[in-house]
Amino acid sequence: MSYAALKKHAATLPGATEDIKWGCDWVASVGGKMFLVGGPEPGPWNGCSFKVDEHRFLELTGVPGIIPAPYLARVKWVKLQEPKALPLAELKALVERSHALVLGSLTKKLQREILGG
Repeated sequence: MSYAALKKHAATLPGATEDIKWGCDWVASVGGKMFLVGGPEPGPWNGCSFKVDEHRFLELTGVPGIIPAPYLARVKWVKLQEPKALPLAELKALVERSHALVLGSLTKKLQREILGG
């Protein structure tokens, strides 16, 4: 799995922006809310975190190499510690779902602005 490929994929999602938070973590956001965190940046990532559906949280945290995300587990975020824990296609789908979950939490007005509708 390539974190560079994942970062590039996240940038293609509607309304996605990126910045550095907490001094060294790369963050992808939509509407000002995070949907993917990785880092450190620059440098080789030591993992990435993203939001998941509530019903997938226990399933995913049961996979070796995936843990509840520090500080964000209470809102159903997981941290991928081992790049080979998931195939890249599945990881991309989970990042897309994280984006959709966060986008869905925004106001309807902001959703329309981001989606162009």
